[in-house]
Amino acid sequence: MKKVMKFMVVGMLSLGLISLAGCKSGSGAEKTKDDKAIIYTNADEEPVKAMEKALDENGFKGKYLVQSLGTSELGGKLLAEGKNLEADIVTMSTFYLDSAEEKNKFLEKLDVSVKPLQVTTGYTLPLTVQEGVVFYNTKALKEAGINPPKSLKDLAKPEYAGQLSISDIKQSSTAWLLFQGLIDTYGEDEAKTILAKIYENAGDHIEASGSGPLKKVKVGEVAIGYGLRHQAVAAKKAKDPIDYVEPSEGTYNLTESIGILNKGQSKEKMADLQKMVAIILTTGRKEIITYYPSALYEEEKTDGLEIAKDQKVYSEKLTPELLAKHQGMVE
Repeated sequence: MKKVMKFMVVGMLSLGLISLAGCKSGSGAEKTKDDKAIIYTNADEEPVKAMEKALDENGFKGKYLVQSLGTSELGGKLLAEGKNLEADIVTMSTFYLDSAEEKNKFLEKLDVSVKPLQVTTGYTLPLTVQEGVVFYNTKALKEAGINPPKSLKDLAKPEYAGQLSISDIKQSSTAWLLFQGLIDTYGEDEAKTILAKIYENAGDHIEASGSGPLKKVKVGEVAIGYGLRHQAVAAKKAKDPIDYVEPSEGTYNLTESIGILNKGQSKEKMADLQKMVAIILTTGRKEIITYYPSALYEEEKTDGLEIAKDQKVYSEKLTPELLAKHQGMVE
């Protein structure tokens, strides 16, 4: 009797395990998730929403998942993981994507009918232009009895001590634009001296994200900040007590691009990924350019948009190694 009972229990357990395994492998949720395209991005909220809207309205609603990561985190994953990255599509700072492709050879050649204004590798195409700008809270500035800065160098003035917020270059590419402007204009040695005073003025107001400084300036916690230009422009349009200054050194910028990982996907899935990128770079760009008013393709128009008067790019080629060098200046 004991042997019979033992046999029945083992049999029931075996059937239960088989049943559970069958349920897991046949789960609609699991299968659906596995079939979805995974998009990794370091982009801000505005372009992410524009991409999602474009995809949803053009046949891809429910067929993708978006994962947002910080620039440093995503850059590290791209360089370290290559084809092992979970993502199918990545949007990221162009210098990171191109460097990762050069190292890992993991991107698919893009087949999109657009004509970029800048030379590309063919494995990435530009998506946005990130610009940095000095902005201030008009009410807080008046209460503090100080005048708005006119340049990046002005941010080092002693009267701005405790009234300044910037982002952390070790976590935010926006902060790198501040470094680029100072180093390009004044040379590395003088830039170090200026940055030391800027960091002293910022004190505890050094933020992890490029949008962090504007949040502090909006509520008047500090009067002045350096951050993303398009966000300052939007805040001013929204009638927040925010104004901005195009620094005398110029408005430095860098591009972010999009690419497809070649991980041996089926022909059908790869075709869908190419379609998704095409939708993002055509339909999605129509909205994105209203936030980042810089033309990236021949057919794009910027009439009526608030374009920076003195747009500049750093004189050296941007690479992860150059970023690491400039990050080291903080110490």
